[in-house]
Amino acid sequence: MNQPGTVIDPRPAAASDSASAGHVDEEAARASDDAPVKRRALGRGLSALLPGPGSRAAPAPVGEAGAGHPRARQYFQAGIEDVHPAPDQPRKRFAEAELDELAQSIRAHGVIQPLIVRARSDGGFLLIAGERRWRAAQRAGLAQVPVVVQDISPKESFERALVENLQRSDLNPMEEAEAYARLVSEHGYTQEQVAERVGKERSTVANSLRLLKLPPSVRQKVEEGSLSMGHARALLALESVPDIEVVSRQVTARGLSVRATEALIRQRLKGDRAQGKSAPAAAPAKSASVRDVENRLTKSLGAQVSLSEDSNGKGGTIEIRYADLDDLDRLLERLLKR
Repeated sequence: MNQPGTVIDPRPAAASDSASAGHVDEEAARASDDAPVKRRALGRGLSALLPGPGSRAAPAPVGEAGAGHPRARQYFQAGIEDVHPAPDQPRKRFAEAELDELAQSIRAHGVIQPLIVRARSDGGFLLIAGERRWRAAQRAGLAQVPVVVQDISPKESFERALVENLQRSDLNPMEEAEAYARLVSEHGYTQEQVAERVGKERSTVANSLRLLKLPPSVRQKVEEGSLSMGHARALLALESVPDIEVVSRQVTARGLSVRATEALIRQRLKGDRAQGKSAPAAAPAKSASVRDVENRLTKSLGAQVSLSEDSNGKGGTIEIRYADLDDLDRLLERLLKR
């Protein structure tokens, strides 16, 4: 007997098959009358992505993987060992305490919101969104996690991961800046296009990208949270790397607010201008070798170093600038260390 909804060829059958064809037609008609009328939805909607209780996602059309293969299904329970974090995930830092707290919740209630993944070329799945839940599920000892598979390109995957993290405020300022820089350098976007894609103002994207000019030691403080986005933007008013590093240490040591940091920087810049006015109008140009020594000493000591040669070219002076007594103690400790 044919299943409900079987379509019968209306063309005349051969004489030898007429009786059986008529019998099939009658049974199909009765089955079709008894079956409930089911309309096909024009759009999948949220129910296709997040099935409610009692609903079951329909299998995708049979393709290369076959209808029974996990890649052919849209929503299902995947083995946790088959899910892998994406190497280009914008978010790099996950707070241990938050992971432990989420793991405890998952032990009690399971993973309520499914992970968004895409197929991996060498088997399994790559995460698009939900790495924190995946990590916590591992800690909770789960063998399987609910996933929703999306068939998108690596470029689209990175964009969606970035937007998802931005909407949840999960990225620290440096992670956000690095993600914008990748959209510009790897995907060829302008700052205006990046702003449009992530739903931000162009000025916000531009200010974020400026953070990448900070020296590594200061960027690490921003990643760790000891310096905020406001602190970082204020520090960019300083021109030299040693000045930025010195002031950043002062800010973290004193626990200065953003306003206090801005005031400190204004005072420092004012002192620099005053010192510049009192200096000789025409300073002799320094040779390349002298500038090289200055740069090497500046990087080694973490303080601005200036060399001045005597007129005879045989001797000179080395000037090391310090910001305060704490900075002086640090320099003395480094210089006198044996």
